[in-house]
Amino acid sequence: MARNIKSSKELGNLNEYELLLEEELKDINSFGVLLKHKKTGARVAVVSNDDNNKVFSVGFRTPPVDSTGVAHIIEHSVLCGSRDFPAKDPFIELAKGSLNTFLNAMTYPDKTIYPVASCNEQDFQNLMHVYMDAVFYPNIYKKQEIFRQEGWHYELEKEDGELIYNGVVYNEMKGAFSSPEQLLFRTIQNSLFPDTAYGVESGGDPEYIPDLTYENFLDFHKRYYHPSNSYIYLYGDMDINEKLTWLHEKYLKDFDYLFVDSEIRFQEPFAERRELISYYPLSEQEDAAANTYFSYNLSIGTNLDRELCMAFQVLEYVLLSAPGAPLKQALLDAGIGKDIISSFDSDTYQPIFSVVSKNAEKDQREEFLKVIKTTLESLVKKGLDEKSLKAAINYYEFKYREADFGQFPKGLMYGIQMLSSWLYDDGKPFLKLNSNVIFENLKSKINTDYYVRLIENYLLGNPHVTLVTLLPKQGLTSKKEAQLKEKLQAYKESLTKEEITRLIEDTINLKKYQDTPSTKEELESIPLLSVEDIDKKSQPFYNEEKDVDGITIVHHDVFTNGIAYMRLIFDLEEIPKELTPYIGLLSSVLGLVDTEHYSYLELSNEINIHTGGISCDLSFYGRKGSTSEYLPALILDVKALYEEMDDAFDLLKEIISFTKFDDKKRIQEIISEIKSRLLMHITSAGHSAAVDRAMSYFSESSRFSEETKGISFYKFIEGLDAGFKEKADEVISKLKLLMCYIFRKENLIISFTSGEDGLDTLKGKLLPFVEQLKEEPVEKLAEHFELRKANEGFKTSGQVQYVARTGNFFQSGYEYTGALDVLKVIMSYEYLWNNIRVKGGAYGCMCGFSSISGNGYFTSYRDPNLKETNEVYDRAVDYIRNFTVDDRDMTKYIIGTISNIDTPRTPRMKGDVSMGAFLTGVTEADIQKQRDQILGATKEDIRKLSDIVQAILDCGNLCVIGSENKIEQNKDLFLEVKNLSK
Repeated sequence: MARNIKSSKELGNLNEYELLLEEELKDINSFGVLLKHKKTGARVAVVSNDDNNKVFSVGFRTPPVDSTGVAHIIEHSVLCGSRDFPAKDPFIELAKGSLNTFLNAMTYPDKTIYPVASCNEQDFQNLMHVYMDAVFYPNIYKKQEIFRQEGWHYELEKEDGELIYNGVVYNEMKGAFSSPEQLLFRTIQNSLFPDTAYGVESGGDPEYIPDLTYENFLDFHKRYYHPSNSYIYLYGDMDINEKLTWLHEKYLKDFDYLFVDSEIRFQEPFAERRELISYYPLSEQEDAAANTYFSYNLSIGTNLDRELCMAFQVLEYVLLSAPGAPLKQALLDAGIGKDIISSFDSDTYQPIFSVVSKNAEKDQREEFLKVIKTTLESLVKKGLDEKSLKAAINYYEFKYREADFGQFPKGLMYGIQMLSSWLYDDGKPFLKLNSNVIFENLKSKINTDYYVRLIENYLLGNPHVTLVTLLPKQGLTSKKEAQLKEKLQAYKESLTKEEITRLIEDTINLKKYQDTPSTKEELESIPLLSVEDIDKKSQPFYNEEKDVDGITIVHHDVFTNGIAYMRLIFDLEEIPKELTPYIGLLSSVLGLVDTEHYSYLELSNEINIHTGGISCDLSFYGRKGSTSEYLPALILDVKALYEEMDDAFDLLKEIISFTKFDDKKRIQEIISEIKSRLLMHITSAGHSAAVDRAMSYFSESSRFSEETKGISFYKFIEGLDAGFKEKADEVISKLKLLMCYIFRKENLIISFTSGEDGLDTLKGKLLPFVEQLKEEPVEKLAEHFELRKANEGFKTSGQVQYVARTGNFFQSGYEYTGALDVLKVIMSYEYLWNNIRVKGGAYGCMCGFSSISGNGYFTSYRDPNLKETNEVYDRAVDYIRNFTVDDRDMTKYIIGTISNIDTPRTPRMKGDVSMGAFLTGVTEADIQKQRDQILGATKEDIRKLSDIVQAILDCGNLCVIGSENKIEQNKDLFLEVKNLSK
């Protein structure tokens, strides 16, 4: 078997493929091989190593020619049944019943990719099979209903009813186009490359999606979804010969070479700057003043210039992202906007450098341009701060070497990185995977004029520039909805009686298609593992209490490749509740203001030069089995190489003991930025925000989270931002008081993730650090929040809803069982999926049940409905009470549940999960019991859970974030209706 190859010779005789390139990928301890399938020209890249979390991806160059979203709709549609797997939704069947560690598909402006990952050999092969069949032999040619369901369709239920548009992608993009930031960055890309595929919207503009015909939809698939236009990627520990042979025998040999013109065209540079004005919606109650966006955007070379791309990542950080970065600070000092957003986007052929001023006045356009120009010219004359350059390079180098992508398999992320060069040059798939040499090159140029020349040539002397102005318009959403309503009514009135009857029949037939389940034979065509393929043992915890310098720490002994992950967890339980929102503010201020020995820019530089980052966050740890006990905590998170721990402790001491809060201007800047970023988060992740808010009606821990991170905190920050001059002294006083309350020895517990040798780095450091913590007497109060059910509807200018219902089942006397994890899979991919996504047209739907607190929730994402979704939640009890499936289906749900639990963990995650268990009181025996209950779950066990779900729903907690019109139309559902933002 060709596993973990170190040379192409180990591949053996592969007659069907031509070897184009082999490369040792030292940076990621792998070996890369580039092949071409001889018969079709299909491109195949192999990254071989000993990672058992294997990844497969098949992708295509898919440059769109208009904004109908055809590439995006096809991405959804091909996963709705195929030749070998004719079930209506193989994607969901796999989500329910495979051990995948990643399963999804993504549409980009110039490509569409279908990646899967699994640690199980047979499961990995099954996933490959389903995805290859989906892209090459989808059922879209047989069933037009797939296009209508996933893309768009007219919906008319009766002759005198209202004609509307519906469809999953249509509603998804209505949500995307509700966010001014998303709208801005889409417009920026379109503005810079108007003559290429980047000049249109690959995801689909809701205004143009209904222009897409079924015929054009099929034509797009025929044109681009061919092996000759494919990019196939294999990563990890596998029998490579076997996979390559299978790909040829099962799929590739059945196609001939086809010339596919999918080249990503180069946009010729502009002769001079171009300007574009666009609009975004505000609700009727929101103030249009100081709500303009200005963006200055430049095209920077091509993605194939690896050093240039990395250098501009560094420059973007130095100029705009770092605290106190000179261009960002100059714009803030000039009062042009309250939040400066920047990006260097190298996902496209021609990367984009953008400077965005948010919450500006519309008459500040000329000043915005002037400040950018004069600041950059000044930096060219005097040069860039060398420490800032070094800090930025170290920041990116640490992230690159660490290769910690959280729950995303690193093989998946490497594959996506590869496409950022491979897509534009067939011979350069591995360009971005060997970048250590680039970091060294960039470091060597710090003391030269290299970086100022980049500014001079690309940011000052570059005519390929656009200025995009995004202006607010009150009531724009309502106006567009009214215009659409009139358009559809006019269209309906133009139809003959027979055509109206046909529309009603089409609506009925689509719903009939959606209501008709796949046959037993169709479902059984999808390969399924057995329960015997599942490891019966749960993943371990790594907790060992240690004494270092007389200080107790919890050590998590895992291999970290010389990186120490330390969490300083400070108990917030006895802090007066009136100070709770100020804790949220403090967590955002620490490390971003001056200290006794550093300006905040200097502090940021020191952190990035000597560590992989120091961050401050807030969290809470519930107590297993309790609805009320929890540990609220402020966490200082540090990651550093073992040899840098001395500096890490010095920097922590600087933040805790020497932070200065007297710079009122700086604190107001931070408050304005928090307000801006919070609103972005709440409106883009409205499903989570609505759940957290609805849980805060009855849960103390959720209320703490709300007061420090959620909608309540946003309202608090909004108030501070509006009246900071009057409140500044009080704010500073309370921040200083909190430092005395929080940073005390008796509040501290330390979590430390490293190998055993990493503990040696703590010796001699902990005691002096702990001894400098606060000792001033403070009045500690063990208070409780006053909780009440508010059932709120938050009005926004958006076009979709996020509908959340929450409750608690411990309070009704029920206990947690692992069967609830199985129910979560059943509900999320069966009942909720079919009723809220498939029939309702929402982009997402989910639910969850906490084993710690007994809290439960149901929520929807980018949902065109409100009342109807709430009614779906109410009917869930009957569905569960009458739940009936065969043994195969139960096996499928059990496997899908274990897949969610057994996600591979990075070293850092192993430490964090273990510490979470330590603080909540969860033992390995608890986790094993839960796993046993999952593995042994029966349909009878699921039916018994109907009472638990009834108890959650009976709590009657509802929160919705959504369009002002929809909220008003359903205001009888709420106790309170209010605006999300002023």
